[in-house]
Amino acid sequence: MGETAHHNHQHPPAHHNHQHPPNPMPPPPVVVPPLGAARGPVYPPTEQLIQMHYCIHSNPSWVQTAVLGFQHYIVMLGTTVMIATALVPRMGGSHGDKARVIQSLLFMSGINTLLQTWFGTRLPTVMGPSFAYIISVLAIINDFSDSTFANEHERFTHTMRAIQGSLIVSSLINIVIGYSNAWGNLTRFFSPIVIVPVVCLVGLGLFARGFPQLGNCVEIGLPMLILLVIGQQYLQHIFPAAGSLLEKFALLVCIGIIWSFAAILTVAGAYNNVREPTKLSCRIDRSFLMSSAPWIKIPYPFQWGTPIFRASHVFGMMGAALVSSAESTGTFYAASRLAGATAPPGHVLSRSIGLQGVGQLLEGIFGAVVGTAAAVENVGLLGLARVGSRRAVQISTAFMIFFSIFGKFGAFFASIPLPIFAAIYCVLYGIVAATGITFIQFANNNSMRNIYILGLTLFLGISIPQYFVMNTDNAGHGPVKTHGGWVRPVKTKGSFICTYFYGNDYVLICSLQFNDILNTIFSSSPTVALIVGTLLDNTLEARRIEERGLPWLIPFHRRKGDSRNEEFYSYPLRISEYIPTRFL
Repeated sequence: MGETAHHNHQHPPAHHNHQHPPNPMPPPPVVVPPLGAARGPVYPPTEQLIQMHYCIHSNPSWVQTAVLGFQHYIVMLGTTVMIATALVPRMGGSHGDKARVIQSLLFMSGINTLLQTWFGTRLPTVMGPSFAYIISVLAIINDFSDSTFANEHERFTHTMRAIQGSLIVSSLINIVIGYSNAWGNLTRFFSPIVIVPVVCLVGLGLFARGFPQLGNCVEIGLPMLILLVIGQQYLQHIFPAAGSLLEKFALLVCIGIIWSFAAILTVAGAYNNVREPTKLSCRIDRSFLMSSAPWIKIPYPFQWGTPIFRASHVFGMMGAALVSSAESTGTFYAASRLAGATAPPGHVLSRSIGLQGVGQLLEGIFGAVVGTAAAVENVGLLGLARVGSRRAVQISTAFMIFFSIFGKFGAFFASIPLPIFAAIYCVLYGIVAATGITFIQFANNNSMRNIYILGLTLFLGISIPQYFVMNTDNAGHGPVKTHGGWVRPVKTKGSFICTYFYGNDYVLICSLQFNDILNTIFSSSPTVALIVGTLLDNTLEARRIEERGLPWLIPFHRRKGDSRNEEFYSYPLRISEYIPTRFL
């Protein structure tokens, strides 16, 4: 009304200074849309991925589930063969010994995967051999390098017995921190700002297993990488009718094609006049597993003999057990996203680490060469195939156990050239690393505090382990060379610093140090990220608790903080009614 009255008002001449025109009405407020809304939709945070074909509870048909289970077996087989190939020859083992070690690793992976999917996190994670134990095992191997044995096989069995003993005793550390709920209490200090770099480096920290291994045989590895990307991502748009099958099973098809190509090159003599390392990487007949593997061999307790217990070995292996716990925790967070579940609660992570310790105890009893941890590559496969079904992973354990018993059949697939697996890992590790980035949606990613923590944690998580790897020799000795630590008896004559009576001889206490523990811990990218990220995030003050993303994560710290905790992570059947609450 006022605006209409002033619209027809006759303004006085400008020289009449005693009259002033009325103040104009302010313009109506302009509603400014959120930044980016004019350019496209703003995607809200999503706790559960909704683009999965099958989530943790849903299952494909039994035929597809069986094929997916076989695919999980093939993917984890690469790491198994890599570890056995790297360690067994250093121990003095023959091709037959390597075949038996692979069988033992497969058998224990199957048992531990079943236990973890039933009574651990209940996430679809394969428990496979872990590279975290390599440094500790190399230290044990080097410890016997100067010893005298009747033959190389005796040196191999003696070393295996020492590894058995160290795995058995060091497993107690995971059992204790798991079932005492100490690990679950530690996860209460986690926020999305900690989870992002830990999960990212679970994938990125294994970059040396990707293209550097692929480069050992480019003519096989590179076509595998290109074919997998084209066949799994592009062909489904060209052939929409087969899109779903290509997305789920393109990995197996690509392996079959490139493996056949490698066989043709081998038979045609393409690698007859090349260096020995090239033959080992490219030829399909250089693993010697088919000729040396037994037809039927059931792994049994103490198959290598009575375990040897030595304190220096045990303490070195304890460092590897801690590292495997940190790496598995990051892998579990990635698996929860790619399985369509919510973040695992603290008590679930605790019981999974405790069960991982039980698994390591079994591995020491059955004579595995390393302990197991959640397999990163198989979690990446959940995202690649978009199938997070728990049943598919449980079915894969049938293949692991079957091929561990019937050695000739398992050796056939174990002869796949390692560059083929390396090409696969380039994709699968990348998926896991990218999954870690998605956790930033629950925190303020425009906060300079958070940017500082993420940047420093990611950089140190890559840079520090790289320094340790570059300064670690073939015997497993890293850059940490302290003078304090555990000891071993060494006979001596003459003066000594400190002694105790050992049989009829005085023994000098020589320091073997805790170097292996520190070298193992700081050679692991996820472990370094967990240490640095947790320290910074809990000591640098945030303006508000929402800045760190804690309101989203806190419900998953508590047992009943979110109604979906029981849906995804409760024990099967009614087992929980018979287990005391403190152990859940």
